[in-house]
Amino acid sequence: MNDRQLPVPGGIAPPVRGSTYPAAIIDGEPRFPEGARTRALASPIDGAPLGIQQLADEALVSEAVARAQDAFLEWRLVPAPRRGELVRRIGEAVRANKRELARIVTLEAGKIVAEAEGEVQEWIDICDFAVGLSRQLQGFTIASERPEHRMMEQWLPLGPVGVITAFNFPVAVWAWNAMLALVCGDSVIWKPSEKTPLCALAVQTLVGQAIAGMEDAPAGIVQLVVGEAEAGEALARDTRVPLVSATGSVRMGKRVGATVGARLGRSLLELGGNNAMIVSPSARIELALPAIVFAAAGTAGQRCTSLRRLIVHESVLPELRQRLVKAFESLPIGDPRTPGTLVGPLIDPAAFAAMQAALDEAGRRLLCRTGDRGSHRQSARRMQGNLRPDPVPDAVSGTLRGDCTQQRCAARPVVGDLHRAHAGSRTFSLGRGVRLRHREREHRHFRRRDRWRIRRREGHRRRARIGLGCLEGLHAPRNEHDQLRRCAAARAGHPLRHLTVSSQASPVETGSAAAKCGRFLSPFDADRGRAGGRTIY
Repeated sequence: MNDRQLPVPGGIAPPVRGSTYPAAIIDGEPRFPEGARTRALASPIDGAPLGIQQLADEALVSEAVARAQDAFLEWRLVPAPRRGELVRRIGEAVRANKRELARIVTLEAGKIVAEAEGEVQEWIDICDFAVGLSRQLQGFTIASERPEHRMMEQWLPLGPVGVITAFNFPVAVWAWNAMLALVCGDSVIWKPSEKTPLCALAVQTLVGQAIAGMEDAPAGIVQLVVGEAEAGEALARDTRVPLVSATGSVRMGKRVGATVGARLGRSLLELGGNNAMIVSPSARIELALPAIVFAAAGTAGQRCTSLRRLIVHESVLPELRQRLVKAFESLPIGDPRTPGTLVGPLIDPAAFAAMQAALDEAGRRLLCRTGDRGSHRQSARRMQGNLRPDPVPDAVSGTLRGDCTQQRCAARPVVGDLHRAHAGSRTFSLGRGVRLRHREREHRHFRRRDRWRIRRREGHRRRARIGLGCLEGLHAPRNEHDQLRRCAAARAGHPLRHLTVSSQASPVETGSAAAKCGRFLSPFDADRGRAGGRTIY
C-alpha cells in the first residue's frame, strides 16, 4: 500500500494489517477474524490493486448488533441536544477532511473529483440539518374529555437501525440515515457495499474519533460490518433491529423487504429507478440539453435517479436530437482524477459487461459512438474511457433510447397534450423532470398532478406532515375567501392576482377561515389556488 493508491492523512486512513483491511469495526476496534473470507480490491480507474478486504460472517454481524443494542440503551437516555452536539462535532471533522475523504471516493468508486467532493458535502449538510433537528423533537399536548387529565405525544428512540448502502453513493446515503438516527437516540449498524469498503472504513474511523472525544457517547452507537449479501441478510433477519434502511437494486430490495416484513419489522427502501424527463414545445433547449446530459451521464449513469427515458415533443425533437448527439460526442471521458474529466469509469467489469449486453440487445444503428466497445472481458485498465452508459439517439425509429440495465424501455416523442405523458407513471421511477418555459403552463401541469394525488385520498381535511403520511387541505365559504387570499399572499410573498379562488362555497367544519389560515396554509399553497374549484390546496 502506498500514498498514491490511498492518498489520505493517517488520521482518517482505514485500519490495515499489511495490505488486509478488517471485516468489521465494533466498538471502535477493528476486527481481523481468523480464516475469514476475503475479496481483492482494485480501483475502477485503472485496475490498480488496493489491498485485500476481509468479509464479515453472520456471527460477526450478530456481535455488532448485540453491541449496538447495549449502546442504544445508554444513548437513548442522553438528551437530544447533547446527541446533536456529537453530530455537530462529526460535521466539523468532515469539513476538516472533506478533500481527503473525496479522494478515497474517487479512487474506489471512480467518481470525478467535483462529484466526490459534492458527496462529502452532502454529509456535512445533513449534519447541519440533524443538529437543528435535535432541538425540535417536540410532540403535541392534546385536549382530553376527562377532567384533570392530559394526553401527550412524545417521540421515542426506535432502537438499533440497520443501514445497507450501495457503491454509487458510498458516503452520502449512510450519512443521511446515520446522522438522523443518532440525534433521535438510535444506534446504527452499517453494512456498506463490498465494492467500496475503503470509503466505509475511512468514514467509520472519522466517526469513531468524534465519539471517543465525547464522554457521554457510548463507543458502540455506530458499528460497521463489511460483507457480501449474506451479511446483509443476517442484518435484515435480526429481530433486535427494528428498522432496516436499504439502498440498492430492486432485486435486493425485494429480498430485504420480505425478510424484514416476515418478522414484522420496518424497512426503508431506495431502489433502482426508471426515470424520465419530458421536453415540452415551450422548453428552452439550451437549458434542457445540459440537464439531460448531466442526468444521464453523471456518475457514469449509475445513480438510482439517472435519466433512462426521454419524452420529447415532436416539434422540438429534430433540434434536440442533433444537439444531444453533439453533446455526447464531446463529453470528456477518462481518469476522474484528471481536471476537466466529466465521465469516469463504471464500478467494475461486471457493470461494463451488463451495459454492453444491453446495447447489443438493442441491436440498432447508432447516430454516435462513444468509443470502441471491444470485448466484454477487457481488463479494467483497457476499459478506461469506455465505461459509460448513456441515452443514445436511435436513427431508425426516431426515438431517444435509454440504456436500461434494470428496466428495458424506449421513450417515444410525445404528440399532442403534454399532460397525457406522465414521467413518473412507469415502475420504480425515483425522479422525473419537466422542461417548460412559461410559468403558467408549469403551474397548470403541477396543479393537475397535485389534484390527481389528492383526489385519491378521502375526507375534506388533509395535511402533509413528516412521519404521519396524511394530507390536509382547507375548504372555505365564499365570504371568507378574501381573508384566505390575503393571508396566503402575505406568507408566500405573491401578488393577489396569482390567487384566483372559485366563488363556489363549501362548508367549514368549525371556527373561522381566518383562524385556520395560519395553521393550514403554507408558503407553497399560494401557487396551488386554482380557478374553477372549491378547495385551496
